[in-house]
Amino acid sequence: MTGPDDRPTPHLVVDADLLAANVAAMAGFAAERGLALRPHAKTHKSPDVARLQLDAGAVGLTVATVAEAEVFAAAGCPDLFVAYPLWVDAAKGARLRDLAASATVSVGVDSVEGARALAAQLPGASVLVEVDSGQHRSGVLPTEAGPLAESAARTGLDVRGVFTFPGHSYAPGAPVDVAAAEAAALRTAAGSLAQHGIEPVVVSGGSTPSAAAADADVLTELRPGVYVFGDAQQWELGTVDPAAIALSCVATVVSHAGGNLVLDSGSKALGADRAAWATGYGRLLDHPDARVTQLSEHHAVVAWPDQELPQVGGRLRVVPNHVCNAVNLADELVVVRGGETIGVWPVAARGANT
Repeated sequence: MTGPDDRPTPHLVVDADLLAANVAAMAGFAAERGLALRPHAKTHKSPDVARLQLDAGAVGLTVATVAEAEVFAAAGCPDLFVAYPLWVDAAKGARLRDLAASATVSVGVDSVEGARALAAQLPGASVLVEVDSGQHRSGVLPTEAGPLAESAARTGLDVRGVFTFPGHSYAPGAPVDVAAAEAAALRTAAGSLAQHGIEPVVVSGGSTPSAAAADADVLTELRPGVYVFGDAQQWELGTVDPAAIALSCVATVVSHAGGNLVLDSGSKALGADRAAWATGYGRLLDHPDARVTQLSEHHAVVAWPDQELPQVGGRLRVVPNHVCNAVNLADELVVVRGGETIGVWPVAARGANT
């Protein structure tokens, strides 16, 4: 098998030991607090990574789409939660019925109309009511969870509980306050279900930034995703130590034009995400003071802290801002241990957006 330096750049490399340590750390954290762990697989899109998570004690996987669920069910994952409200037409209903034949599948709902459409295609389907805990993307107000759950149950759906995604935890100084707001929203929502005669068995939330502050007295389940690899956003938020970042993009220095350091890892390798508070479009794992300051489709311009630039033709490790997007742009992950390639894992759920 070729070594990582024999492969054309850019390509994504995963450190097997760091990955295993990250998986074990989150599994241990959840177990110590009596929380079920259901990692979000949209980060890695890899059955190989999923197996590590399940072997470490995860109760199942969270996915973003039916297509992702299909990939992971085919790879043997027995329990999947599609953590978004779906609009289930006949075609999607047929796919969900096929899925339900091979795995336990739950779906998010946040409207009566969505619940009715799902029930028409998959009678008795297991659902969680989505609650808006402050991100204002999808989900009902916490006080509206009970009435929606009651309506969904009347259609024949099996309402298992409530969930939220505290996505606004991805901001400096936000995770602790966001986790508190998440707990308050879920507590109210669970109480609303109980008031409408439905006992919430699952109370699900959590994200990589907010997981450490999750309220185990309210939540029963955590759904972080980015923790397996880490990325530049988590590095800057202080959620992930750079020494624990398991994935990087290997890039080649292609130019010193204008006195700049230019790499061949553009937005089609790293993704184009840059939060308003981020200091660049990515960071260099071995050079923490460097920043990707300009990004085009196939090039990255780096602000280099030293006078002497790395030689043209040399290779550097770039940490993407948002690892989920970078992984979705790659066909495979090159897995290394001690600098030697030990495997190549397909990104099997790449582009599984339907």
